[in-house]
Amino acid sequence: MVTGVIAWELHLDGCSSLKQKRAILRSLKDRLRGRHNVAVAETDHQDTWQRAEICAATVSADRRRANEVLSRVDSVVASEPRVRIIDSATYFY
Repeated sequence: MVTGVIAWELHLDGCSSLKQKRAILRSLKDRLRGRHNVAVAETDHQDTWQRAEICAATVSADRRRANEVLSRVDSVVASEPRVRIIDSATYFY
């Protein structure tokens, strides 16, 4: 069994409040959960308006399948027009 985790450091350009930031992140996290069946959480920078860190995790029988899921999830985040990826990292356990 393999657990795959991907973390993104994000910049949310134009956010002028935490409420606006939370709305963008909620939408993104719900889309990732619903379409790709991954666990998603905001893991850092909760009190900063234009910065966020989110992580997604999946569990699979093999590393290849976990990597496929995380690649699709990464594509969704990269295509989100309201966020810009500053950095990302992928881990397998």
